[in-house]
Amino acid sequence: MLKTFRADLHIHSCLSPCGDEEMRPRALVNRAKAKGLDMIAICDHNSAENTAAFICAGNENGLKVLPGIEVTSREEIHLIALFDTHEDCTALQNLIYQNLPGENVEEVFGPQTVVNERDETVGVNRRMLIGATLLPFEQIVSVIHSLGGVAIASHIDRQAFSLLGQLGFIPEGIPLDGLEISSRTSKEEAKDRFRSYQHYSFVWFSDAHCLEDIGKRMTPFLLRETTSREVKMALHREEGRRILEA
Repeated sequence: MLKTFRADLHIHSCLSPCGDEEMRPRALVNRAKAKGLDMIAICDHNSAENTAAFICAGNENGLKVLPGIEVTSREEIHLIALFDTHEDCTALQNLIYQNLPGENVEEVFGPQTVVNERDETVGVNRRMLIGATLLPFEQIVSVIHSLGGVAIASHIDRQAFSLLGQLGFIPEGIPLDGLEISSRTSKEEAKDRFRSYQHYSFVWFSDAHCLEDIGKRMTPFLLRETTSREVKMALHREEGRRILEA
């Protein structure tokens, strides 16, 4: 039976240099549940090192947490990658790490904190997670799909780090699963502004970097269960799965 699930599938943790240090598993999961969310995804910049801790915290508190990454392409385009397993997400991370130059300057970009499910700091990531990988956008989409994941272009209504902001158009032949609209653009504005791309599914997530922004924007999905596979089916309107009006 299909059910409605409220999802915010673009949330940063304290691993992202731009994410607040309070964005740790217990606090974040509690906030998501308080906002009435059924499913979230942790999508840190170019890394999945905190996803296992958040999945564990979610399991302990009855909240589905999908592992994800917000990848930055060679063209400086942000792309959300969602998976059902931490192993598949880590496989993408390994490719990213092989193609991610530079080292983080904490004083400039912020700390990159690795935590466990009890909110305890267990390490620091020294890579330049805020930077661009050497991987072209089209290749990243292909790799995500080869690993069974979902590929959604991030915040296409923004000028910085978006597919339309960087290229000015969506190239034909790139099999994106969906397009994310940021909180700055209403659904009515998006439908008018991006009418030439309405053959794609639009989604609204918070892109939260602090606790108070979690669930600020969310998308209700009609699904059988809370998996990335079901989300992908909804984005492609398959077998009754679909996106609902908020």
